[in-house]
Amino acid sequence: MLSLLSIRLPSPIASTLPSAANLLPGLTRIPIIRVPPRASMSAAAASAPDAGPSPAVAVAEEPRKEADDVVVQYVVLRRDLADAWPLGSVVAQGCHAAVAAVWAHRDHPDTAAYCAPDNLDSMHKVTLEVKGETQLKNLAEKLEAAGVRYKLWIEQPENIPTCIATAPCPKSQVASFFRKLKLCK
Repeated sequence: MLSLLSIRLPSPIASTLPSAANLLPGLTRIPIIRVPPRASMSAAAASAPDAGPSPAVAVAEEPRKEADDVVVQYVVLRRDLADAWPLGSVVAQGCHAAVAAVWAHRDHPDTAAYCAPDNLDSMHKVTLEVKGETQLKNLAEKLEAAGVRYKLWIEQPENIPTCIATAPCPKSQVASFFRKLKLCK
C-alpha cells in the first residue's frame, strides 16, 4: 500500500550545508524594554489619582483617538456618471480632484503631513458616491459653509461638476459631512 505521507530520508546535500550558528555568528538576543504607559498630564488626574480611568483603559482609548485624528482625504464621485461613463473616465475625475485639492492646499500643515515621505505608503483616502449633480453641489455648499478645504472638479469644456475631493485633514474634523454617503462601488 502506498502512503500519502512523505518519508524524509537523510540527504547528502543536507550534510554539506552550514548550520544556522555558522551563518549568523554575531546574532545575539536583544532585550525588549517595556516602557510604562504615560500618565495623564491633566491637573484633575494629578490631584485625584483614583478619579478617572485606569492607565490600561487610558492606553486602550489612545489608539482609537489617534485613529479618529488620522489625516484623510475624501473623494466623492457621482453615481450617475459611474453608470454612464467608462470606469477609467470616472476614476480620472477622482484623480483630478484629489491632486487639485492637494496642490491647492500644499502649504497647509495637514497636507504636508499627508504627503510627508514617511506617510507616502500609508495615505488614507475614502472614496464615496452621491446620486447625481444636485447632491454633489449640495455637499459642496455644506463644505463651503463649514470652511472645509476642498476642490469641486468641473470637467471642461463640458462644464460638468463630476467630483469633490477634500484637502487632507484630520478625520475627526470632517467625517460628519460624509457619514450618510455610501462607499463607491
